[in-house]
Amino acid sequence: MFQMASLSAVRIFESAARLASFRAAAEELHLSPSAVSHAISKLERDLGTSLFERSTRKVTLTLAGQTLLGHASNAFEELRRGVETITSNKAHLLRVHCAPSYAAQVLSARLPDFLGQNAGVEVRVAASTTYARFVDGLFDVDIVYGEPSNREDLIVVPLGEETVSPLCCPKMAERLISPRDLARVPLIRSDLKRIQWIDWFELNNLGPAPLPAMSFDRSFLAVDAAANGLGVALESNTLAHRELGNGRLVRPFSNSRDNRYTGHYLAYPKAGSQRRLSKVFADWITSQPSLI
Repeated sequence: MFQMASLSAVRIFESAARLASFRAAAEELHLSPSAVSHAISKLERDLGTSLFERSTRKVTLTLAGQTLLGHASNAFEELRRGVETITSNKAHLLRVHCAPSYAAQVLSARLPDFLGQNAGVEVRVAASTTYARFVDGLFDVDIVYGEPSNREDLIVVPLGEETVSPLCCPKMAERLISPRDLARVPLIRSDLKRIQWIDWFELNNLGPAPLPAMSFDRSFLAVDAAANGLGVALESNTLAHRELGNGRLVRPFSNSRDNRYTGHYLAYPKAGSQRRLSKVFADWITSQPSLI
């Protein structure tokens, strides 16, 4: 008979099923992939049925797995709501999902101001590159990179225009007299950036861009690499505001043309129990001084 002692295995199953990946579930739950695999295999033996169809590249749910996922998701959501009800005043809890680089480079430094203006409010921040799914009730506000595509039930607020320019440490800037000198230094690529070196070179009529020497999948990593002297990054001055302010980074070219675009947006549901607090947060963040 299935025992309640298997609740942890159901939690592991729910994560793996929701993310369609044992490895992703392991990362989310801070377990090893083998621990996830063993837990799910034991759960399948206890239930007497297969929950996943496994292949070398992916896992997909069986019909039984789909059925269990629906019930498990509802059960864990109810459990989460119950815990939240007894551990905090939900009316004063704001759950923010945020793009990782914006969270690290912009939001964290500014949150003390918001908390100072809104006594008694608790802010919980989670960062990832995926969009928040407001339907599951996990988040109240989402700060995303790129405009959300599904806007029907959302209020979407652009978070200002960003300037994207070459950035490097002061020592490397001494080697850069004109933009053409970029051919002699390592270029750093931000993989997920909409504006790439090819765009900046085209804007400045410099011909084909050299191949980057290194790349990063997060802007804050590219910013840090440039500040540490590893090369020249093409990055948002908003995301590099702290390093530009303390002198770890400089803009080496005063006469070049730089790309400008709206990179980040804030979104929150048009309806819901936290709409009022979400609007307070949106009004606060849009009233902040420009970081460009």
